[in-house]
Amino acid sequence: MAPGSQGPTIYTVAEAAGVSIASVSRVMQGSRTVSPKTTAKVMDAAARLNYLPLAAARSLAVGNHETHGLVLPALTGPYYSELLMGFEARAAELGKSIMLILISDRRDLGQAVRGLASRVEGIAVHSSTRLPAELAATLGSVKPIVVIAGDPMPGTEAIGAENAGSARELTAHLMGHGLRRLLFLGAPGTAPDVRDRYEGFRLAHTERGLPAPEPELSRFDEADGVRFAEQFLAGRYDADGIVCGNDELALSIMDHLIRHGVRVPDDLAIVGWDDVMAARYVRPGLTTVRQPVRMIGELAATRLHQRVAGAAPAEQPVVLPTQLVIRSSCGCPDHRPGSGPGSDPSPAGHRAPAVPDSRALSPRRE
Repeated sequence: MAPGSQGPTIYTVAEAAGVSIASVSRVMQGSRTVSPKTTAKVMDAAARLNYLPLAAARSLAVGNHETHGLVLPALTGPYYSELLMGFEARAAELGKSIMLILISDRRDLGQAVRGLASRVEGIAVHSSTRLPAELAATLGSVKPIVVIAGDPMPGTEAIGAENAGSARELTAHLMGHGLRRLLFLGAPGTAPDVRDRYEGFRLAHTERGLPAPEPELSRFDEADGVRFAEQFLAGRYDADGIVCGNDELALSIMDHLIRHGVRVPDDLAIVGWDDVMAARYVRPGLTTVRQPVRMIGELAATRLHQRVAGAAPAEQPVVLPTQLVIRSSCGCPDHRPGSGPGSDPSPAGHRAPAVPDSRALSPRRE
């Protein structure tokens, strides 16, 4: 079914599920008064029929919600807030509002996303939400879907940043300091971008004839960073360098270890990913990889708008470049004059070029 075409109604869902239309309506509104058995029957029928409820009479009248949906796992840490700001700012420029849902550990992901789809023109969903491919395909058959930081799924298109190449370069840089007992912290099975960062870590080892250790599974938050640091202090790990899947993890580990007498980078080199603002102000400065998070959000809003307006789905994922940013947590000398905060050297000691405006990379608007 093409996006925007007339689909099944609440009556056909009720008939397929063998329940009343009132029960279908209550399930689609998220009511907890419906039994789990009835809810399951309705959701199964809706999935089979590709049914999305109309949210309001106004939607029937104008056929346009003037709203973009955004699905994120949470708003913890600087990454998701930066992504949200980019998405919201660009949507506002396009005259659209946004409707945000945070799924975190919700068990009703399918129901929540279906409910969102009934209220918006299109949806951008972050890969960390782990939206099932079959649900993405179902939704993508009736509404434009953009996947952020993930692999494209049937009926969707994807926007993200390059990961494997920069992770390989980052790992090779540490090895250039003579480090050979490296660990990767992250959970490759939780998101494609983390998977690709570990792949770059693995490739750097393989190219030097070294076995790559399995990743140390960790969430990307402060609590898991502290947990790892305590285990390191207890002697669980024999490592001379840590490649962290994001900066929040790296900064929390570095802070905890330094406060307990570990010298970074002399005793242990630590690097991260994202280049959050704090990375340039801590001492030692955090070596990391800069990715254009805000720009990814802007592009997602742009493509969603273009798809709603009738543009064809992109045939290939949009992959934005990332950049290695060398500071001193990896073992490099601090190139900054004196010790004043705010300076931000690149590998050659030069400030990295600014990320271009997202609209310059997005398809031209007529």
